[in-house]
Formats: sequence, C-alpha cells, structure tokens
Amino acid sequence: MKVALGQFAVSRDWQENSVTCTSLMMRALAGEADLLLLPEAVLAQDMSDPDRVIQAAQPLDGPFLKRILAASRNNQLTTIMTVHVPVHEGKVQNVLVVVRDGEIVARYDKLHLYDAFAMQESRKVISGSKVPPLVEVAGMKVGLMTCYDVRFPELARRLALEGADVLVLPAAWVRGPLKEMHWEVLVTARALENTCYMVAVGECGPRNIGNSLVVDPLGVATVKAGEGAGLIFAVLDPARIAHARSVLPVLENCRFAPPELK
Repeated sequence: MKVALGQFAVSRDWQENSVTCTSLMMRALAGEADLLLLPEAVLAQDMSDPDRVIQAAQPLDGPFLKRILAASRNNQLTTIMTVHVPVHEGKVQNVLVVVRDGEIVARYDKLHLYDAFAMQESRKVISGSKVPPLVEVAGMKVGLMTCYDVRFPELARRLALEGADVLVLPAAWVRGPLKEMHWEVLVTARALENTCYMVAVGECGPRNIGNSLVVDPLGVATVKAGEGAGLIFAVLDPARIAHARSVLPVLENCRFAPPELK
C-alpha cells in the first residue's frame, strides 16, 4: 500500500480548508497513493478563538464534506480526516470519516477526549461509545484512531487483535514542553508493541507541531515531515509485517484478554 500524509495548518475558513484538502487529494492521486491521511479537525480552527471548531461544525451531509465526496468520485483513493459534527445545541462530536469514491465508507467518533495539559475537549465535545471498525485498503486492514487515543494502548491493541495491519492517527498535537518527544515515542510504541504500521499526521502551524511520520512494525520511522505544510509518501509492505510478527510474536505471546470498552 502506498500512503500519502497531508500536513497543513487549518484555517478558520471551512471553504479555504476544503480547497486545501481537495488539492492534497489530487496530489495524492497523482502520486499513485492508495490512502491519504489528513489531520484532525480539518473543517475550521482558530488559535485565538477556541470555540471556532464548534461554531463552524457541519453535519456529514453539509457543504464541506460534499466537496470532499465530489473530489473522491471515480477513483480508488481512500481519504481519512476528522471533522466536528453538531449533535445538539453547543455540543459536537469529533468524527473521523473514511471517504472513497463519493461515499463515506466508515466513521469513528473519537473515544478519548483531550482533557489534559490544561485543555478540556469534553467541554464542547461528546465522546464516542463504540470501538472503531477496520477498513480494507489495497488489501490491508486499517484500524482507526484519533490524536489523544495514541496515549491509550488498549485501543491500538484491540484493533491489532482484530486484524489491523496498519493504524492511522489524524491529530492536532499541541506544542509544549517535550510534546514532540511524546508524539514520536507514543507513535513508535503503538507500532512496535502491536507489530503494525503506524501512520500519524499532525496539523502544523503556530499551535501544533506537525511532525507527521510513518513507523514500521519493528519501530523504524520510514518517513518524517517537519514543521511546515507538505505532502509526503511511504510504501507499507505486508512482508515487513509478516517478518515482524515472526521474529516478535507479541500478539501471540500476550497473556491478557483483548481490551474491552467500558
């Protein structure tokens, strides 16, 4: 599978962000990618206005995703991102969508809300209540996670035990002391402890770190982005997964039952 990682700074204007997303989709197609991963909360953000994501939230049949779905038609590129969707007055869900050929083929409502480091995502966001599904892309099974989920190894392990070859993580990883180190350590750990590929894309810009990367099943970072906007590519090889699981059979050796959502 060839993956594309599209890193950019989300603006407060959903129309501008839709142009950026569709442009990255076209560039990923031109690069013959099977899967494009975009950051978390791509609909709208404003560093000076924390409530902008709430004010700009749209339903899944709203104009933002209509543009994304239109751009996805008549090709087999799978595109993954998260958007904020209204639930009821003043509350939204952070919804990961998997888009392919004009349709939303899967969704995942973020389970772990970012109530940490003096931030409180749960103030306006309602958490999900279901373990995300696996999605098949180019013959590989992809498990879905969102940002803060990476700090909870139970979700990654559950997805790996269900058959995930690849774990994807759209994120908006906020800058702070040692936060870049946290990002790289956690992404690497989730790949290595589950002998999966980990594909993680972070929003860049003044608030967030960027630093998108792919880590292989033995903990090797195969590509990395810096702090600026860009599109990078990586090839994920099923033979590398098979090798990792033959020399490091942690999924077979584990003595614990599969994690359950409480």
